[in-house]
Amino acid sequence: MDLRQIFKTNNPIIGVVHLLPLPTSPRWGGNLKAVIARAEQEATALAAGGVDSIVIENFFDAPFAKDCVDPAVVSAMTLIVDRLKSMVALPIGINVLRNDAKSAMAIASCVEAQFIRVNVLTGVMATDQGLIEGKAHQLLRYRRELGSDIGILADVLVKHARPLGTPNLTTAVQDTIERGLADGVILSGWATGSPPTFEDLELASTAAGDTPVFIGSGANWENIARLLQAADGVIVASSLKRKGKITETIDPIRVAQFVEAARQTVKEKNKQKSMSSVKLTK
Repeated sequence: MDLRQIFKTNNPIIGVVHLLPLPTSPRWGGNLKAVIARAEQEATALAAGGVDSIVIENFFDAPFAKDCVDPAVVSAMTLIVDRLKSMVALPIGINVLRNDAKSAMAIASCVEAQFIRVNVLTGVMATDQGLIEGKAHQLLRYRRELGSDIGILADVLVKHARPLGTPNLTTAVQDTIERGLADGVILSGWATGSPPTFEDLELASTAAGDTPVFIGSGANWENIARLLQAADGVIVASSLKRKGKITETIDPIRVAQFVEAARQTVKEKNKQKSMSSVKLTK
């Protein structure tokens, strides 16, 4: 799957809709209409602010199931994503936390979403949910069974986790792409709101070759100019919320501010590439 066919742009900006607690989660409030209303508000704010795509995840369901979520979560997310698809004309992705990639693929296939995010596609990570093992072999076969062309964005050395053994970023990126068959890889900092280092992004981009590398956390309007120099796109959530607080709703002004900073960076990046190409042809 060529992700450029999904996003229709280079260096896409992907905003995140964090769903309020869903049925069966510890903090479920018993009102699905309230969950839907907030999701609609956030998706609309992201679209109005100019993002290129939206990913929807059950962020407030923590503590998360390690792998398979309850069927009620799948049902609720399917309903919500279908509603949002009718409201915003943007590519939509799904992330079923903590690592239920099969459910994400099923939802995406049913509602015709364009991609999913998978926290652990290959390898083994020690997390607060316990040991999570990548199941790329199951997910890729399931995608084929569904007859789907849904894109797979996979985290490498995902946040809130530690790899078993000695971490090697280059090897992890290459394994995720070459052995896990990810369509794109995501690099985050150690935790929500923490950015990856510029040096790690450069390493990941080199290892990934032609496969896109996305910034997965910690991007804001102040650091995006530097981070995007070494990445092909960004997934952003915390910094787009009111006062920059993860529990708040999306702020359209902060979205527009971030998008403007990112777009300017992409323009400069493309200008530098064009100048380099001209020099090489002389």
